[in-house]
Amino acid sequence: MPLVNFKNMLGNAQKMGKAVAAINIANIETLTALVSAAEESSSPVIIQVYQRLIDSKNMRGLAAAAIAMASESKVEIAFHLDHGVSLDQIKMSIDMGFSSVMLDGSKLPFKENVAITAKAVELARAAKLSIEGEIGQILSASEDIPCCVPEEAIRFAQETGIDALAAAIGSAHGFYKKEPSLNFEIIDSIAKATNIPLVLHGGTGIPDAQIRKAIEHGIAKVNIATEFQNMFLVETKSQLERLEGFKPLDVFFKPVTEKLKDFVKGRIELLAN
Repeated sequence: MPLVNFKNMLGNAQKMGKAVAAINIANIETLTALVSAAEESSSPVIIQVYQRLIDSKNMRGLAAAAIAMASESKVEIAFHLDHGVSLDQIKMSIDMGFSSVMLDGSKLPFKENVAITAKAVELARAAKLSIEGEIGQILSASEDIPCCVPEEAIRFAQETGIDALAAAIGSAHGFYKKEPSLNFEIIDSIAKATNIPLVLHGGTGIPDAQIRKAIEHGIAKVNIATEFQNMFLVETKSQLERLEGFKPLDVFFKPVTEKLKDFVKGRIELLAN
């Protein structure tokens, strides 16, 4: 089926006490693994691309592949720009056929973040895309992990008109140095006041029990990037160490893709149960 924006996808998941897996891809193998996992699980997914790749020469080809795979799939798939940093990147994503975007203005002062995110919302609405915004700045796991001010997050959602909100709730990007502790009170207060799906960034390494509890409190989209892409590197290295002589690349990468697919199916099952 054609790509969908994630507004209804996340709204339906939230109503059912579930969340949608949003996985960051970087090449055809990671894309294939994600779409295959969604099809075998009969579950919607969100294909994400980090903003750094938007400017790369490979992005148009990767976008075309994502759109083609989604069109051949029987499950709902959204194609999402992750952490877009400018209105130009939003426009580029629209031009390349994305169905969903994120404008991350969390490094900016509150008023500036609201202003640029509201402009991105206008662009997304005109193109019939869904849009995510961020408040509180979700940092690297190597740094101290702050939380947002709930009142600011609520105002941000109301004043921008975003479809989904990523707020700093105790998670971070990358591998954690110690077990994270999500702030469920903040999640609960924002979810009740805004009535829009909330997004959990930094899904790598958060204990399953915390993820499930976060979903119960209003999280409807869980981002996973580091663990998924690191698994690609580890499995590729493992296959290289076993390699004897020449092997066609499609054959070489098949077990890597299978490993990634099984991982995603496990994450989908966690978020849906």
